[in-house]
Amino acid sequence: MTKRGRLRVLLGAAPGVGKTFAMLEEARRIRADGVDVAIAFVETHGRAATAAMADGLPEVARTTVTHRGVALEEMDLDAVLERHPTVALVDELAHTNAPGGAHEKRWQDVDVLLAAGIDVISTLNIQHIESLNDVVEQITGAPQRETVPDRFLRGADQVEVVDLAPQALRDRLASGTVYPAERIDAALSNYFRIGNLTALRELALLWLADEVDQALKGYRAEHGISSTWEARERVVVALTGGPEGETLLRRGARIAARSAGGELLAVHVSSQDGLRTEHPAALTQQRALVEKLGGTYHQVIGEDVPTALVEFARSVNATQLVLGASRRGRAAAALTGPGIGATVVRESGDIDVHMVNHAEGVRRLALPRRTGALTARRRLLGFALAIVGGPLLTWLLASVRSDDSITSDVLSYQLLVVLVALVGGIWPALFAAVLSGLTLDFFFIEPLYAVHIHEPLHLLAVALYVVIAVLVSVIVDRAARYTRAARRSAAEAELIQTIAGSVLRGDDALQALVDRTREAFGLRGARLVDATGAELAASGQPTTPSRDGIEIPVGADATLELSGAELAASERRLLTVVASQLSAALEHRRLERTAREIEPIAASDRVRGALLSALSHDLRRPLAAATAAIGGLRAAGISLSADDRRELLDTAAESLGGLGALVTDLLDVTRIQAGALSIRVASTDPESVIAPALDELGMGPNEVSLALQHGDASVQADPVLLQRVLVNLLANASRYSPAGERVLVTTSTFADRLEIRIIDHGPGIAAEKYDDIFVPFQRLGDTDNSTGLGLGLALSRGFVDSMHGTLLPEDTPGGGLTMVVSLPVTPAVPVSDSAPSGDLS
Repeated sequence: MTKRGRLRVLLGAAPGVGKTFAMLEEARRIRADGVDVAIAFVETHGRAATAAMADGLPEVARTTVTHRGVALEEMDLDAVLERHPTVALVDELAHTNAPGGAHEKRWQDVDVLLAAGIDVISTLNIQHIESLNDVVEQITGAPQRETVPDRFLRGADQVEVVDLAPQALRDRLASGTVYPAERIDAALSNYFRIGNLTALRELALLWLADEVDQALKGYRAEHGISSTWEARERVVVALTGGPEGETLLRRGARIAARSAGGELLAVHVSSQDGLRTEHPAALTQQRALVEKLGGTYHQVIGEDVPTALVEFARSVNATQLVLGASRRGRAAAALTGPGIGATVVRESGDIDVHMVNHAEGVRRLALPRRTGALTARRRLLGFALAIVGGPLLTWLLASVRSDDSITSDVLSYQLLVVLVALVGGIWPALFAAVLSGLTLDFFFIEPLYAVHIHEPLHLLAVALYVVIAVLVSVIVDRAARYTRAARRSAAEAELIQTIAGSVLRGDDALQALVDRTREAFGLRGARLVDATGAELAASGQPTTPSRDGIEIPVGADATLELSGAELAASERRLLTVVASQLSAALEHRRLERTAREIEPIAASDRVRGALLSALSHDLRRPLAAATAAIGGLRAAGISLSADDRRELLDTAAESLGGLGALVTDLLDVTRIQAGALSIRVASTDPESVIAPALDELGMGPNEVSLALQHGDASVQADPVLLQRVLVNLLANASRYSPAGERVLVTTSTFADRLEIRIIDHGPGIAAEKYDDIFVPFQRLGDTDNSTGLGLGLALSRGFVDSMHGTLLPEDTPGGGLTMVVSLPVTPAVPVSDSAPSGDLS
């Protein structure tokens, strides 16, 4: 059985990064090592460096296929199989073969070569991967009909990214290395924008990183490795609001940076029993520092801080948890038990915990703080103090007992009752009061070692013990309740502050509110839906409010659905605040939608305003000239010579003729009806508009060059308005072009737009003055109208805007100004049989 060949794919983020060149360079290297290499199909795209690299390498002859009268060269699969090189070079893996071949796609031909035992080196751009096709279209606006299935690409033995920085690729494009000169401007302004190239580059690197991750998982499964290999670090830093937070964040950022793709997350737990916000200003500064370090800030409310921290870390799949060292002394730790750090370490499981020392890590002995309402733990401590403290106090007092010590004995037991009340509240205090009274009667009041109350005053003493215990317990419980309420309110205010901060920093308001709500209340899922059930924002797992969740009304036509936990009344009250903010965010979104809907009306107003400005400017000069000429004739009477009279009449005729032409022209191109601009949009071939515009200006081959590459595409435009725009742009370009330098007019299509470019190589315009040139009849300070009245760039932009297009200036490579008219393409009628599309590369 023939051993299957190996596939090596060179993956690029965009055309022109050097995939084909790198493939040929690798072919030369392995051929020098004695390997039989042959070119099965390589497309040089007319690039001299690529052709030079291919020169001298063995090549299998191509086959020619005629399709619709056009001769197309394709890879001859049978010839390659017969030649059977050790390594075959096959360019453009996603290429669609001409009809009549053995397979529809070139990757299917490559699959046959691999099955025959031939190793293949091929090239591919990221936009041709099937699963990324729609993502790339969203980024670039250019749909791709040629794709390679992910299963085939993931089956490759080796995938390498041929990388090039976006600006370096643009420089290569501008130099003419990638495309011919007539395609450079359109390419730089469309597909090869810096933003597009950066996004495509990131997409290629992420796809390869995911492929490497899948390969690692496959290796571990194949070798039976069950232990965790954390290739990517996700570091959670716990913030208390104390001054040590900056130290912890920087340490966490360093840990995250040690591995590629590491993430930094900061979390602050607000709770009545949790981490206190001792310095609110410090927490605000730390939140800003998190963003500077490239991390994200989160806030949760939890009854138990260690549990809340560990649960949050697990919910985000954290690998590391960074905590500050305890700020309590040994005595405080002995009295109150293990701290947060020790509990987190015990519950963290496979999450690594870093205890970071800091300047605030050591404190002097201080009384334990009462940090909330009386919990079960506090009550148990109260009972323990009564049970342990009572016998110890009895032993101590019995060892120093005398006839005169009864007063101090009574006060000592009273002190014990007060301490128990402070620690555990009313029930432990009552227990300690009864126990103290009985112990005092048994050990210190005659007759000894018997409980016998024969004096009413002794019974009164026990009653006083109980009253004192109750009073102290009530005060303690009330203080604890107020403290809990105050800290709860502070936590709620801090949560609202965090939510508001997310919105103000530019996050999507609805998504930020839903995300922070889910995190803050420890919910499994949360989502916002409108009255029709359509999802507006969601976070976490899908919610099922009818079974395990709750619904909070948001305004009149939306609902916040929550699932995963029961919420207390105070938490539901906070949710009403969140709901009001969601309602405000929804109203803001509705207002934005309304603003977008009235934008066409505003655009029409701008056109009308520009038109009126143009009229006021251009009518003034010919009217003034005609008035002066006629006035001169009337004043002079018969004293004028024949030549003077003729000159004044000519001036008046010329001015009135120009005025009439202007009014006729403006009324013709604008067709103002009922105070609004009426436009007759139709499918228009740009060539049918460019030619009349050139004829109107009298521009011939010596003054203008054409590079029309829009094919059969047409635009949705008013041909009369579009001609007026082109006349103005061509006149400006001709006026500012150097002597002997021709104006270049190009057309190209990109996504659903067609662009007409008027390119000159004159002095150009500084980028900061781009807005100034669209002020009505601004000619960079030139007020001479002898070259024609014109409509002005302001009116031209108004016309283009009214046709749902754009008019934008750009720098011409090498100097000059390029005016770009972008208009929507007329939708094509679908056909069942289409010619094979070409690859961008």
